[in-house]
Order: sequence, then C-alpha cells, then structure tokens
Amino acid sequence: MGSAACMHLARRGAKVLGLEQFDIPHALGSSHGYSRMIRLAYYEHPDYVPLLRRAYALWDELEKLSGQRLLHITGGIYMGPPEGEVVSGAKRAAKEHGLAHEVLSCADIGQNFPQFAIPDHFEGVFEPKAGFLLPEKVIAVQCERALAAGAELHGRENVMEWGEELVRTDKGEYRAKKIVFCGGAWSGKLLKDLGVELVVTRQPLGWVWPRKPELFALGKMPVWGIEAPDGSLSYGFPMMADNPGLKIARHGRGSVTDADLISRQATEEDEEEIQAVVERHLPEGCGPTLAIRICMYTNSPDSHFIIDQLPGNEDVVIACGFSGHGFKFASVIGEALADLALEGGTGLPVGFLGLGRFK
Repeated sequence: MGSAACMHLARRGAKVLGLEQFDIPHALGSSHGYSRMIRLAYYEHPDYVPLLRRAYALWDELEKLSGQRLLHITGGIYMGPPEGEVVSGAKRAAKEHGLAHEVLSCADIGQNFPQFAIPDHFEGVFEPKAGFLLPEKVIAVQCERALAAGAELHGRENVMEWGEELVRTDKGEYRAKKIVFCGGAWSGKLLKDLGVELVVTRQPLGWVWPRKPELFALGKMPVWGIEAPDGSLSYGFPMMADNPGLKIARHGRGSVTDADLISRQATEEDEEEIQAVVERHLPEGCGPTLAIRICMYTNSPDSHFIIDQLPGNEDVVIACGFSGHGFKFASVIGEALADLALEGGTGLPVGFLGLGRFK
C-alpha cells in the first residue's frame, strides 16, 4: 500500500518522501511469498467488488507502463457447503454485481478439476477472472515508477516518532504537510491513538512437491479456496517456474504475535498444518515439504480494511487492518490514499471502510 501511495502521489506532481524500516522490497511483513490471490466474487462483502474492478484496471495499466507481467489470470474456484460463508458469499457478490461465474456440484468439480477431493455435499463457485499477483515484483515496479516520477524513497530508515507535520526517524527529521501511514503489522505501534485494536497474527505459507506435478502446473490449475469446518479457508495457487513447489496456506487468524518479536522460524506444527490440507483436499499433491515462510496478518475487529483520515487530524491519512486479504487492492488503495492526502476526499467507494463504523 505504501509503494502504491508513493507512486500515485508522485505521478500527480506531489513532493513525496517514502520511508521503509526494512529493505525495499523485503520479506519481513505481509507482502512476500511469490503470489497473492485476486478475485472478483468477493465472499467477504459485496461492497469490495467496485474497488476490485478499479484495481484490475490499474493493474492492467501498471503492466503496460512497466512492460512487466504482474498478474496471472488462471480462473478461481471456491468450495464449501452451499450454506457456508465462502460459497454463499461468492454467489451473493457475483449476483449483485453481475459477475461471470458458474456454480458447480461436487460431481462437476470432480470432472472439471480432478486435483481436488471434497465432501459430496460441497458446491463450488468458479469465476474465470480470478488469478494471482506477484507481490515482490509489484512492489518493485511501484517503487520504480514512484522514483521515476520524482519520489524520494528511503529503505532501512525507521520512524521513531511523529507529530503535527513532523516525522522523526533514526536518521533524521522531516517536515511535511501531509502524512500517509501504511505501517502494516506495525500500524498499532505507529498509530497509538487510533482507537481501534489491531491484532497481529503469525501466518505460515507452505510449498510441497506434489506426487503428480503436471496436474498443478500454471495453465492447468486455478487458484482455489476450500472452506474448513472452523470457518477458515484453505487455499493455494498453481506451481510457478521461479519458485519450486505447490503453494498451500490457510486464511484464518493464526497465533497472536508482536511484529517486532515474531518467530520466523518454521515449526513442526506449521508443517503439519500445511500437510494436513494437502492430504485432505489434494491427494495427488501429497509430497515432501520444500519451504515454509512466515507472513503476518494485521486484523481489524471486523476483519475489514481501515481506510480513512485520522480523527481530529485530516492531514494524516491511514491504511491498515487489511486482515490477510488486502494485497489485491494495493493499486486502488494507493489511488484512494493519494486522493485523501491531496484533495481531502475520494470518489472511490471506500466509505464502508472508514473508522466511523467502530463508533
């Protein structure tokens, strides 16, 4: 979100300083791991769909400007009990916004997508426009475009404190008319007067080498999600040539942690969680673990994003609480943040993500 905001602001002619406490890009937050899903039939809430449509348009624009492939369209299938949140929510969003989709029975899924093993009563919603973004490459391109437009970006510079029109880091002091915070898992520490609790959780991502890799190759495998009995979502991606293995993860709150104290060393429990998903739902995907990487979620109280101006200080704009499903929106969130910083408002439909909903 920070790199997108810097890019949009610089392209509009603003004088921009972007501060990052780690490297640009880095693998210590929530935006690494080679792939992030993008989908339109948004089961979490249909109000996200207009933002997603704009996000897709901006990803397409960024690909053309940079000459780089940032988004792979693979199609996506979301599976679960018909009355569950995932299937019913995806159908609701698709119907409300007229999205291309197909509802599949368990037998249909077995015929069209033999990679999956699911209970007989499960249904699936397939949408052709789903796919995945390449997060490290996206951030690199957004930073490059920001720099090319005149932004100044500093890596390895940590914000220590801030006040009205002032930011103090471990390397200096800066004055600015507007401040935009995209602090990820550190947002709660940066914005102590936010008035909303942000809970940081530890989230393992796993890669295994499947028994039949040809079934899971890019071009044959859609992005996918399967609702678990506890309400979480097991999900994954096709295999990619630049990172070996089949990626599997779980979308649901992991163990509570501190962004500065998180253990990034994978455990036996992490591996068991990944392998359990493979054994349960991807029988031909079973195989040895190749890698486990640790990500973080920054969870808002209702698991929806927070996009707003800081109460009592319209010169401070905030984007936080993305709750594990925000990356696909980075292009449009950057645009909204630029609107809020430069114009004091935005025509983009982000009102439902404001802080006022917590009052």
